[in-house]
Amino acid sequence: MAADGSRSTACTGSSLLQPVSEIINLPLDQVNFVVCQLGALLSAFWFRLFLHPSRTSPFIRHVVATLLGLYFALFCFGWYALHFLVQSGLTYGIMILTGVEHMHKYCLLVALSYLSLCQITRVYVFDYGMYSADFTGPMMVITQKITSLAFEIHDGERDSMQHLRMTRDSRRKANVLRMPSLLEYFSYNCNFMGILAGPTCSYNDYIAFIEGDPRRHRDQEAGRKSSDKLRQSLPSPNMEVIRKVATSFFCLLVFLSVCKVFPVERNIDDDFIANTPFYAQVVYLYLSMLTTRPKYYFVWTLADAINNAAGFGFNGYDSDGAPRWDLISNLRILHIEFATSFKVFLENWNIQTAHWLKRVCYERCPYHPTAATFILSAMWHGAYPGYYLTFLTGIVITLAARAVRHNVRPYFLQSASLKMVYDVITWAATQIAICYTVVPFVLLSVGPSIKFYRSWCFGLHIGCVLLAVAFPVKPRHLRFKDQQKKMSQKPFHDIMFPFTCLETGR
Repeated sequence: MAADGSRSTACTGSSLLQPVSEIINLPLDQVNFVVCQLGALLSAFWFRLFLHPSRTSPFIRHVVATLLGLYFALFCFGWYALHFLVQSGLTYGIMILTGVEHMHKYCLLVALSYLSLCQITRVYVFDYGMYSADFTGPMMVITQKITSLAFEIHDGERDSMQHLRMTRDSRRKANVLRMPSLLEYFSYNCNFMGILAGPTCSYNDYIAFIEGDPRRHRDQEAGRKSSDKLRQSLPSPNMEVIRKVATSFFCLLVFLSVCKVFPVERNIDDDFIANTPFYAQVVYLYLSMLTTRPKYYFVWTLADAINNAAGFGFNGYDSDGAPRWDLISNLRILHIEFATSFKVFLENWNIQTAHWLKRVCYERCPYHPTAATFILSAMWHGAYPGYYLTFLTGIVITLAARAVRHNVRPYFLQSASLKMVYDVITWAATQIAICYTVVPFVLLSVGPSIKFYRSWCFGLHIGCVLLAVAFPVKPRHLRFKDQQKKMSQKPFHDIMFPFTCLETGR
């Protein structure tokens, strides 16, 4: 009874579903979260069908999306949802009062500091270590949106004033050329489609969705042009939504069925360490971490389905003419499970967060961008020491993986059989490296995390340091200079050929 009581008091939101929580034996905050996401899914269909941009003004769509989002937030988190408004209001004031030149820096500092303060308070004052759908989760996504928009406004204003051509097409397309209104700002941050679980999206993409701008919905595949009819209207997302909802609930069933069979804590059990052969410990580590991933698959796939149901997320057509609804997708499950490199795994896991980190940190940091990006990611995730151990380990693993890929991989590309051998070996190495890296992320505390690494004699740490030293990789700016030099030595036709192919469709 005490355990059940602690579960109920841990929820700061509505207690309306407490009987359901007791019947299915799940914490009330998690029940509230799932019910609100299902409510958001139904609301998304209604929003797309009855508030279609062809017959509803952007003002009404902004208002309804914001009010629904705040209602779901209040239902899940109670008065803690006010933090969403406070954080957004503070940073909007900064955008208004400060100049464009430094707006992005101030917004990053204030938004991240406010998020960190809430995370530290929740962790060390209220419920350290408790798994719950806490209010700082949505704040993490709002922080991404706040900072992304600030950088986009900064880049857009700088380009318009100085007539600069950005070197990266993705960043140039995301540039925002005018300050959003207060309603647009709160709608972007707190709309019902993404307030509980995201994902982050570009401000321009969100506004295009609200306004129903058909120019946003062009075929994205190079060399393929959509007809005017396809550009004028969106294809139905219903089948894609059904597929994603089915996938998400299958992942939920898998998680509820197997998560207790392979508890992560057993990796640091004294009897297990002493009496289990090392190869069996490796297999168990893989299985225990594998069974923790479906809960993320469930949350992110359902969130993606909600946005698609509202008509948001269309990304043009593939080479076969089939519509793509992956504009703001947050993961690719098969690419994750069969990743053959640390880089591929990270590129397909929490995709929108990876894009955010790349835009606001990696592409802009002049020195040690990899380390800076991992540190920013650790700060954004929260105050648990295990997060920092995970991301510090991730720096070493990433440098080693990059060194191996640059120096060893070319020798295995000479034949299909060698390539297959390389893929099998790197798949196994990648999966074990990922599991080894994220154990502290699950255990949270320093003591258990160090105990796990000690049981492995810090083997991957030491091995990765040796690999990074033995196979050095040129810094990014030197690789870029080498690439520019090679391009300058090519005839003009060879440089322009890829672009002419895009234009002619060859």
